Amino acid sequence: MSNTLIQSSELPQFSRIDTADVEPTVRKLIERNKAQVELLLNSSTHYTAQNLLDPIEELDDELTRAFSPVSHLNSVLSSDELRAAYNACLPLLSEYGTWMGQHEALYHAYQQLADNSDAESLDNAQRKALTNALRDFRLAGVALPGDEKKHFGALQKRLSELSSKFRDNVLDATNAWSRRATKAELAGVPDTALAGAKQAAEQAGVDGYLINLEFPSYFPVLTYCDNADLRREVYEANATRASDQGPHAGQWDNAEVMVETLELRRELAQLLGFENYTELSLATKMADTPAQVVGFLEELTAKSRQQALREWQDLQDFAREEFGAQTVNAWDVGYYSEKLRQQRYQISQEDIRPYLPADKALSGLFAVVERLYGIHVEEELEFDNYHPDVKLFNLLQDGELIARFYLDLYARPHKQGGAWMDGCRIRRLSEQQLQLPVAYLVCNFSPPVGDQPALLTHNELTTLFHEFGHGLHHMLTQQTVAAVSGINGVPWDAVELPSQFLENWCWEPEALAFISGHHETGEPLPGELLDNMLAARNFQSGMQMARQLEFSLFDFLLHMNWSGGDAGTVQSVLNEVRSRVGVVPIPGFNRFQNSFSHIFGGGYAAGYYSYKWAEVLSADAYSRFEEDGIFNQETGADFRREILEAGGSREPMEAFIAFRGREPDIAPLLRHCGIAA
Repeated sequence: MSNTLIQSSELPQFSRIDTADVEPTVRKLIERNKAQVELLLNSSTHYTAQNLLDPIEELDDELTRAFSPVSHLNSVLSSDELRAAYNACLPLLSEYGTWMGQHEALYHAYQQLADNSDAESLDNAQRKALTNALRDFRLAGVALPGDEKKHFGALQKRLSELSSKFRDNVLDATNAWSRRATKAELAGVPDTALAGAKQAAEQAGVDGYLINLEFPSYFPVLTYCDNADLRREVYEANATRASDQGPHAGQWDNAEVMVETLELRRELAQLLGFENYTELSLATKMADTPAQVVGFLEELTAKSRQQALREWQDLQDFAREEFGAQTVNAWDVGYYSEKLRQQRYQISQEDIRPYLPADKALSGLFAVVERLYGIHVEEELEFDNYHPDVKLFNLLQDGELIARFYLDLYARPHKQGGAWMDGCRIRRLSEQQLQLPVAYLVCNFSPPVGDQPALLTHNELTTLFHEFGHGLHHMLTQQTVAAVSGINGVPWDAVELPSQFLENWCWEPEALAFISGHHETGEPLPGELLDNMLAARNFQSGMQMARQLEFSLFDFLLHMNWSGGDAGTVQSVLNEVRSRVGVVPIPGFNRFQNSFSHIFGGGYAAGYYSYKWAEVLSADAYSRFEEDGIFNQETGADFRREILEAGGSREPMEAFIAFRGREPDIAPLLRHCGIAA
């Protein structure tokens, strides 16, 4: 093969997407793919990477490239027509995935390739992709009898529909609630949030101020608003979304969706010979057994619980002594915590916001990764866009284009909440053509108001770095086999390592010197403000740890012990976990689980523990930079080579040991969180 490769950096043409064409196009591609797979199997009895693995990868990539922009738009610019087109494709894609996974002749072809002598000609990435594929065939029920195979496919299809329904209900419930408020009702809320509420009211054609359940709108109310009744109203609206409680009780209720999902997941796992869904989940993860995961979470609970309880008592004492509050309700926690933070450290997130204009934070982020990895980021102005807020950037190495990414930073109606990275194009090699990776990076920050630029809180800054860490994992991969390129093939409980790892630079004075800059004067964070921010880094870290452990144990125990029941059963599991792990009393109307999209509408089912698992890896990996220097280029090159470039081509423990020189240690995580070991 020639050393000359043609690089492809093709981008989606969003403006040419016609919702009426989406389902027919996907259907046609699936039918074409099935016919081509059969043709491949009938064309040879001796299988190689060239006549089996490569053409199937090509077929799947074409399907992904067709559906990826549709899926993305459904998340960031949803409409009734787009949602209908997207949902019409889900059962088709689920059925196709099941058809591929249960195709016995295809499985035997892969097995023959793994067994025959030609397998020695495969490189490491191809061998890992082949090993993963054989595992996934078994997990797709390839060995099941005919009727059970058919039932497995029906279960997968229904679970896909339920996941989409869960997300739709959460989005509809979120969009349905808003409230006009007066300036007097919003006393205490910072000017930046007031300006956003004023702008929202103007855009809606109403007087006064408008608050809603988008994070940049409701969070400042819960954190700063002096009006406890309004705090409760906003808290209740948010905590009861898609449930039988709250202002829209019974509308978009996810109770039955959750129960059916749990039933079908258990059934799916048992069809494959697993006792419960956690065992099936761990079959593709870094952790080995359910007992290991539960033990890990309970160890963290044991090490952090006393500190969490002390912090909760401190907060109650402060609220009583300073404000005469006899009770600290769930809707009061953010408010009094912010008051305590300001008293103890003379700092709030709002003090930092003027020093973190979005453009400055972005240029600082790009400077960090340039120092670490020698890559340069530049904006591309002319491209087929889907919203005026969205930007496109190129990633350059020694002046050569190596990747691209879309950046969609701001909250808006009909956009899914939260923050995420998703693949638009995967790095892969097709004959003489190298397809460059392209990523979607999405956040939900407060948008610019009037002539003032978007100003980030420090929490939003760490979110930006987190998602860009995922993006680098996708974009800096050196793999050319799609199945192990970027985050593909990386176990779910290791995939958060690069994202959590990059957050560390948000706390380093040397980095903050060029990440921050006042939006009017350009002045970096003043020394006193920086010192106070760093001192407050681990404020209530025990309570924060308890909250994440509560979510993780609820998810894991729910899937591990589910043996049937109803929405009350789900609630009882959550209540039991809260009694052991939580520290803040939760009101009876709270239905957090009904909008827990990570596990019911996303990929974290029986896997939410992954955040804490990967945090151990990321804290320990960063401790090497603390030893060597935070911008040590040799250390940065090692991390890039052993972790980022490797993608899913090697086991994560092997990759971690190659970088760190030993297995991970929990101590750096506890130290970074300010929790005594």
